[in-house]
Amino acid sequence: MADESTHKVNLVSQDGDSFEVSRAVAIMSELVRTMIADEQDEEVQEIPLPNVKSTVLSKVIEFCSHHHNNPMADIEKAANYMDIKSLLDLACAKVASMIKGKTPQEIRETFNITNDFTPEEESQIREENKWCEEA
Repeated sequence: MADESTHKVNLVSQDGDSFEVSRAVAIMSELVRTMIADEQDEEVQEIPLPNVKSTVLSKVIEFCSHHHNNPMADIEKAANYMDIKSLLDLACAKVASMIKGKTPQEIRETFNITNDFTPEEESQIREENKWCEEA
């Protein structure tokens, strides 16, 4: 796959305006990430967003461009270190929403985590925590 930061895609608004952005910025949207993942073609060029007006899409792109490199873990650490409870709560809620309903493999992909457990260790962890999945 092409480098996420250099590969470009066009987001097309409801009004037909096209916005060229890096794939790294575009995939901050789970909708766009899914649309790209669903495509067989690695070189997806155009993503239609028929429910988003161009004025709104430009603001969304501005937000995503500003925040796509801000690692949530660093924000959490800073909030914890600086004792800013409301920011820590917000950051934790964001991370929780990012992992909710995902498989362990999907979580690893989202946060770029390498699975360094042996199959035996993974099995033991699943056994010790099976009560979590029963809820």
